[in-house]
Amino acid sequence: MYTFTNQFMSDETNLAYLKDNMMGPNAMRVTEELASYLTVSKDARILDLGCGCGLSTLLLVKKYGSRVFATDLWISPDDNHERFKTVGIDDKAVPISADASKGLPFAKGYFDLLISVDAYHYFGDNDEMLPSLIPFVKKGGYIAVAIPGIKYEFGENVPEEMKPFWNNEVARTIHSPGWWKDIWSKAEGIKIEDIREMSCCKQAWDEWLACPNPYAEGDRKMMEAENGQYFNLISLIAKVI
Repeated sequence: MYTFTNQFMSDETNLAYLKDNMMGPNAMRVTEELASYLTVSKDARILDLGCGCGLSTLLLVKKYGSRVFATDLWISPDDNHERFKTVGIDDKAVPISADASKGLPFAKGYFDLLISVDAYHYFGDNDEMLPSLIPFVKKGGYIAVAIPGIKYEFGENVPEEMKPFWNNEVARTIHSPGWWKDIWSKAEGIKIEDIREMSCCKQAWDEWLACPNPYAEGDRKMMEAENGQYFNLISLIAKVI
């Protein structure tokens, strides 16, 4: 399942690039697993929404040969363009700055696939976001999301060991598969194809925690306290009908 990611990481130069550009659980590995549940062709036009530093984009271009519109709010498209040139994907990776919550600058029905890795939970935790994105994907296309989550809703019963890390932002964005299913089930124009816990959770997190990034250092204490009891990675896939 992770043939591209494992091969990419076996090269020391690539591994250094990966570590420099990770922003959370290894987005390349997560994207490779998410894409394995789909049929992705070299002719596909893909919106990579919340692409960060473009590790998901890199996987989609290098493994599948697809044309990817790498869209992010916080990461400069100029910086991503330079990254894409470094790894030789600038001919197929289009860096864009956009805020999904304020509307996207694309034509309706433009994409075969909308994919979002480790980003959607920050802006999609409401009833309005998914319906606003569906029109950008052609009928028969797919929306595929991978996000960090929890195995069950804590509600007011946050485990003691998690309380130091369970601030308002975490409580707003981190939810269970059932919670996300309820949100997505309200949207018209899609058919939910699959919602599951992802297999790469521990490995993707371990690879992030091995990075020198100060945010990774901060996450180590949280993951030590969690100790595999509560967190997961969740994939959600819907077909546009």
